Amino acid sequence: MAETEQPQIYLITPPDFELSDFPDRLAAVLDAQDIACVRLAMATRDEDRLARAADACREVTHARDVALVIDSHIMLVERLGLDGVHLADGARSVRKARKELGADAIIGAFCGTSRHEGINAGEAGADYISFGPVGVSALGDGSVADHELFDWWSQMIELPVVAEGALDAQLIAALAPVTDFFGIGDEIWSAEDPAGALAKLIAAMG
Repeated sequence: MAETEQPQIYLITPPDFELSDFPDRLAAVLDAQDIACVRLAMATRDEDRLARAADACREVTHARDVALVIDSHIMLVERLGLDGVHLADGARSVRKARKELGADAIIGAFCGTSRHEGINAGEAGADYISFGPVGVSALGDGSVADHELFDWWSQMIELPVVAEGALDAQLIAALAPVTDFFGIGDEIWSAEDPAGALAKLIAAMG
């Protein structure tokens, strides 16, 4: 049966942000809403910039007992004192990440719209699977992770699933019964009041 509990929020940082003000914006959102996990999802490949951003975000998240994972960079997790890694390449790196980081690390796998990839990632040891985008987006090849995928997953697979990418209130209302987490990032950070924008999306869960 599909979960009847309300999905949790998995917060995704912007791909770029100013260290002078983003930690305060992040803190305001974490203080206003119950957040399950935060993903540091910066686009930069600059290790020093990533490390500074991770330090600033970690201070905010860990003070509030919220886990912080980093996008893709397995080797930075332990060095930066993070809780795990979000892998963008489906099942491919899951075993390597688990071997590298140990049993306690959070390891998630983004599997696009592929049920098969999601199952493989789960079998390889992922803690959660993420599908997306769920809304129409110019990202990737234009494929959309549809309601049927989440419906099937919630009935057949016990591993938690995240719906992310181009979310809006309507999609959240439709997917709330069949997903465990909503991955929310760009949807709120462009708003003047990200915490308020998130509250509206949460309200759409019904």
